[in-house]
Amino acid sequence: MRIEQARQVARQWVQREGAALPGFGGAFLTGSVLWAPDPGAELAPTTDVDIVLLQDPPGRIGKFRYEGVLIEVSAVARLGSTHDVLSDYHLAGAFHLPCVLADPSGRLTELQRVVARDFAERPWILARCTNAMDRVRGWINGMDESKPLTDQVTSWLFGTGVTTHVLLTAGLRNPTVRRRYAAVRDLLAAHGRQDFHENLLALLGCANFGPGQVERHLAALEKVFDATSSLRAPSYRFDSDITAVARPLAIDGSRELIARGLHREAVFWLVATYARCLDKRAAAGVAGYEDGFLELLAELGADTFADRRRRGDRVLAALPGVWQTAMALC
Repeated sequence: MRIEQARQVARQWVQREGAALPGFGGAFLTGSVLWAPDPGAELAPTTDVDIVLLQDPPGRIGKFRYEGVLIEVSAVARLGSTHDVLSDYHLAGAFHLPCVLADPSGRLTELQRVVARDFAERPWILARCTNAMDRVRGWINGMDESKPLTDQVTSWLFGTGVTTHVLLTAGLRNPTVRRRYAAVRDLLAAHGRQDFHENLLALLGCANFGPGQVERHLAALEKVFDATSSLRAPSYRFDSDITAVARPLAIDGSRELIARGLHREAVFWLVATYARCLDKRAAAGVAGYEDGFLELLAELGADTFADRRRRGDRVLAALPGVWQTAMALC
């Protein structure tokens, strides 16, 4: 299937299914399918199509397959002002492109017009970079020793990983989720700053990881993923991320990065997915498979709260350098 066909399938789902949901107020595309430079290119089997609904109150749908396309639907109650959207690096990243799928009020279309016009103006770029920097600090400073291990790891991991988004935002690139380290590698290489990419991997703790090491952790993740995918945990936010239908993204997508020599860049999503597997198991009332997660954390130097706190502090200390590098990209 071509990317443009996948976009049309998304529009079709919104028209047939999404618009019938209670509180529906519109829908827009986001993510890599929206950002794809060539709509005629083949849709990779490791790619989903991201749809955001305006829905009040927001429902929770998640990932599912529709007309041969893997779709992920999330919802928000409302969007803020044009200023708010232009200052938000995720929202602005969607609205600077023709993202609108349904717009009963006409507001999304007008918002898209203004954001597309002003997106590349430097004051808005700086506002969005600041937004990403604030998210780094929020995640890292939100680490709480009283919370479950997976919550602590997620705070440290995403706080560390959003450093890539500061740079991608500055470079007017897609602040992708799963492939963020691969994407920022391409951006920095284009500017002759491969050295700074090594700094980002060092902050994550995987700069010296070898391909065999990452393959071993992926094999462990594959086992827990497959053992968890059939469990039912409807109360868990990311329940649909750990299912057979989502396997191509979480497992095959990571294997694809390793095959391309981007094994270190695959580590971020390995950790995130492992944590989600364990969270889903806990929500389903079952345990097991913690040992592989602990081994991965130990190799990252993040297996105790004190270690995670130290690593988080390193990220915070590195932020002036992240900002300086970002400003050289925009």
